Amino acid sequence: MIALAVLLAAAVAFAAQHFWTGRTRPVRAPEVVRAATAPYGTEHTGDTSAPAGTPAGNGPDHALGPGAGAGRPGGAQNGAPGAVAGAEIVVDVAGKVRRPGIHRLPAGSRVADALDAAGGVRPGTDLTGLNRARFLADGEQVIVGAPAPVTGTGAGTPPGGPMVPAVPVAPVPLNTATVDQLDTLPGVGPVLARHIVDYRTRHGGFRSVDELREVNGIGERRFADLRNLVRP
Repeated sequence: MIALAVLLAAAVAFAAQHFWTGRTRPVRAPEVVRAATAPYGTEHTGDTSAPAGTPAGNGPDHALGPGAGAGRPGGAQNGAPGAVAGAEIVVDVAGKVRRPGIHRLPAGSRVADALDAAGGVRPGTDLTGLNRARFLADGEQVIVGAPAPVTGTGAGTPPGGPMVPAVPVAPVPLNTATVDQLDTLPGVGPVLARHIVDYRTRHGGFRSVDELREVNGIGERRFADLRNLVRP
């Protein structure tokens, strides 16, 4: 009886110990570790050290990939001032290009982008008078291969005399000349030069010199002074 009582006590102790070790116990959830992120603008301060816990080269810009800073205000990849993401412009590329015609480009594109959209310029084309870095405007016409006007000063201008606008030696092309180039024509100031460019944009260029009469501000007398100094 004594042996049986000892065996029963041992079994009860073993069962109690097994129950105690196998009981349900609350478990604390693992702590979430978040990498410290430097606030925007840290790269513009003098401190170039990485935040604590952040591996080198894994900053915000590296996580987003190349060009991630383009969308920030003042980023290096920004296009033309005021350009809206997703907006389009329509330009007419004419002249010595492989695919002349109407092309749609993103807002903020430059003349070089229009040339690429037109398949590039033809071999041997002179691009001296074409500013390929200029921003394009909607509805603009880009004519490729027109010779640049040659300008010079009057032969009778005395040294140290008053400044006289340069008179074009060769006829100025109405379809490609800039406002500054048109301003060199006698009797044409900045306002009238802008009217000529606006007429060219609205009507797709000049087909003849006689169309110059239809520009606002050019009468018969002024047209007679200009007709031999310009060409379409």
